[in-house]
Amino acid sequence: MEDSAIIGLYWNRDDNAILQTREKYGAYCLKISQNILGNPSDSEENVNDTYLKLWNTIPPERPKHFPAYLGKIARNLAINKYKAKYAQKRLANEFSASLDELDLCTPSNVNVENEAQIKELGRIISDFLYEQNEEVRAVFVCRYFDCDSVEAIADKFGFSQSKIKSMLMRTRTKLRRYLEQEGYYE
Repeated sequence: MEDSAIIGLYWNRDDNAILQTREKYGAYCLKISQNILGNPSDSEENVNDTYLKLWNTIPPERPKHFPAYLGKIARNLAINKYKAKYAQKRLANEFSASLDELDLCTPSNVNVENEAQIKELGRIISDFLYEQNEEVRAVFVCRYFDCDSVEAIADKFGFSQSKIKSMLMRTRTKLRRYLEQEGYYE
């Protein structure tokens, strides 16, 4: 079923919307959840919460790119669960590893409570990624949005793990310079 038809089902409050979403994107949502949470039962619960949140947000939202909208919901819910579960200690998984990598190139002077600052930073990072070639952008999104392991990304793109690590390092370095040019570092 086409994404526009699935969105139409949500708008019509048709229960079949969730079944169609699960059929087409269930594995995608589970992968994002599993990469962040690292626990199958927590991940399944997160996917179900994703469907509920989707049901509650469409309408009034009408996403232009349904998979990205769905992935963002799954990711945000998983991050919130991760933070709640591991508030005192950080679990060693691909999500925490990708956060550690990004810590080296993102500004520490951004107040995460300030939504305007976060939106602006997100816009700047998006602008940066659109300036990169499609391959670099895809690898970056796989690592830092989907929280895929370097091994999984290498398999997906047919590259060696060292090439993926090198590509990610160069991209983070460029991102840091880009953020410096935009005034995010002093």
